[in-house]
Amino acid sequence: MKFPPAVLNELKYYVYLYSDPVTNAIFYVGKGKGNRVFAHLDDNSESKKVEYIRKLRAQGCEPKIEILIHGLEDEKTALRVESSVIDLIGIENLTNIQSGYKSSIFGRMSLSQLISAYEKKKVDITEPGILIRINKAFRYSMSEVELYDYTRGQWRLNPENARKAVYAFSVYGGIIQEVYTILDWYEGGTTFNVRKDEESGTAKLEGRWEFVGNLAPVDIRKKYRYKSVEHYFEKGNSNPVMYVNVQ
Repeated sequence: MKFPPAVLNELKYYVYLYSDPVTNAIFYVGKGKGNRVFAHLDDNSESKKVEYIRKLRAQGCEPKIEILIHGLEDEKTALRVESSVIDLIGIENLTNIQSGYKSSIFGRMSLSQLISAYEKKKVDITEPGILIRINKAFRYSMSEVELYDYTRGQWRLNPENARKAVYAFSVYGGIIQEVYTILDWYEGGTTFNVRKDEESGTAKLEGRWEFVGNLAPVDIRKKYRYKSVEHYFEKGNSNPVMYVNVQ
């Protein structure tokens, strides 16, 4: 399938949707130019998107294809529109492999998250705690459970030192996103979680640890949440874990 030449001349960059023709549930969001929107129909990979299309065809159906927006002048704009749609629907409800373009920077966020990202109001930690940077896994549209599970493990650390920390601070971009009261530490991969990591199995988690805990008390969360701890990390320090006030 291809667009007629007259259509191609007007499309420019666009964002498109693939939906279930029966339920109208959107299962894939993409961006492209030219006839990119049709490429998935001939895809023979083992992706979730292709698997979904195969299941539809096994039922005698074809995916419903829609152009959400077109006439976009550049690819970056299309990427940002695509990203916002993925954030709105939720990556967990789609067959897309990853969140959209710079979703962790410009994606869907609360007003408090937006203000804190630019205001960067500094705070000093006064309780025994452990700062945990989850920059690679973080996205603003994470659920509370996802944020908790990606914060609590799995980390290479000394469990004896870690057990001296009372609170765990989930940090992204130098900003505290959440605070947890630590109950105890366990070997990595031994407690239930909703993480979707490539690393799995005890061999790959050997020497790693994860904590189990609860949301910190309201006064502690109010004191630290959405405040900046950038000053604790020296430039060039790539260690995701840092102890504060732990003796």
